[in-house]
Amino acid sequence: MNIFDKIRSFCRPFRVVIGLILIIIGFITGNAWFYLGVIPLVIGIVGFCPVCIISKKCTPKVK
Repeated sequence: MNIFDKIRSFCRPFRVVIGLILIIIGFITGNAWFYLGVIPLVIGIVGFCPVCIISKKCTPKVK
């Protein structure tokens, strides 16, 4: 397992947690900017990683 596999396994749950935290802060404070937490939440759920596509370093393995 190389470093990019470790990053890939850490990235998705981290994005989901950050997205949920931002949305919860938005509900608590009433500040609509925190609702942008939907973006990392959806990216984490779907598994789409824009940074990985741009860098081409942690692209998914093709079977």
